[in-house]
Amino acid sequence: MANVENLGTLERRVSMSVPAAEIEKQVDERLKQLAKNVRMPGFRPGKVPLKLVAQTYGPQVRSEVLSDAVQKAFSEAVKEANLRVAGYPRIEKKSDDFEFSATFEIYPEVKVGELGGQSVERPALQVDDAAVDKTIEILRKQRTRYVAVERPAREGDRLTVDFRGTIDGQEFAGGKAENFSFTAGEGRMLPEFDAAARGMSPGEEKSFELKFPEDYHGKEVAGKQASFAMTLKKIEEPRLPELDAEFAKALGVADGDTDKMRSEIRANVEREVKKRVDARVKEQALQALLAATPLEVPKSLVEMETRSMAERAVADLKARGVDPAQVPIQPQAFEEAAKRRVSLGLIINELKGSENLGPKPAEVRALVEQEAQSYESPAEVVKWFYMQPQRLSEMEALALETNVVKWVLTKAKVLDKPVSFDELMGGGSS
Repeated sequence: MANVENLGTLERRVSMSVPAAEIEKQVDERLKQLAKNVRMPGFRPGKVPLKLVAQTYGPQVRSEVLSDAVQKAFSEAVKEANLRVAGYPRIEKKSDDFEFSATFEIYPEVKVGELGGQSVERPALQVDDAAVDKTIEILRKQRTRYVAVERPAREGDRLTVDFRGTIDGQEFAGGKAENFSFTAGEGRMLPEFDAAARGMSPGEEKSFELKFPEDYHGKEVAGKQASFAMTLKKIEEPRLPELDAEFAKALGVADGDTDKMRSEIRANVEREVKKRVDARVKEQALQALLAATPLEVPKSLVEMETRSMAERAVADLKARGVDPAQVPIQPQAFEEAAKRRVSLGLIINELKGSENLGPKPAEVRALVEQEAQSYESPAEVVKWFYMQPQRLSEMEALALETNVVKWVLTKAKVLDKPVSFDELMGGGSS
């Protein structure tokens, strides 16, 4: 029988011994089996002397047999002691060849705390005509076209200029450009540069002075006075599309019906509002679970999750065409988030069993269909999900979280808090 020591709240050590005679017997059997097929120069297959096979392959075979025996002994020990192992054990050999110890962590006992004292604020918002109008204006601005005009420049115009700057009569890096475009009043240029361009007409030239701020990002010019010569080459004013059939078609309404366009935009806004409300409620509900259920989590699981999050961050950088070497990822930066994720995973898994919150196929299907609504061919997207086991398992995990959130809302205090459309869509806190 294995001896189990408590090294801490979750850390355990098991001491094991493996039977020497059984090890020697298995090593011998494996070497004999190997001798039947092994090939060596100067011998026919199956005719290599056992002694030579043992000399060549003995250490490797012995190591494999010992490893298998230790794994078996460890599995039997933790099963006998009814321990749930978290992560991987650290196995060490003692002074005797057949004595080992395994140090490991176990899963904590999870007892979900009382949620009656926890509060969840649910944003309350009805999508009205003003919200739809605001969204339509955003869509119009996204489709702005610029038209060349012959008049003085004003705020909102897109200007194309040539400029040359000098400090004490000398040009400096970044101080010269041709056919450079910027929008007057958008804040991209320094205020003096922006102000100098306004009121100029196409073909006009102007000289002006400009002082770079002390905290300017270009250290070599920060705080210095510069002289600029600028030529305005082109002025283009923004033109928003009319709210007509062409605009409706551009948004995917095939027959150009503007009423249909408006109702589709309303449906999209309602979907986005629901998504954001649900996200805020979910975040608070999960936080309520964490606050009510203090846990000591296995360090090994936190380390694994930290590495996994760092690897995903690197993969995300690569997918966006960024060289990870240029933006070094420090795994420890993910440690707190990893600990939170592991804690939530343990709590959610406990609730899945104790409260029978595992998702039903219909609940998973509803989430898949909801996700598919934001695509052009929802039916094809649904089919794709069901052909991708990994994507489907992600939706199953999401469905489980949804059930857990619903359960929390039946236990915690839920307060409806009115919010404005701008506050919700802009990401302000509820």
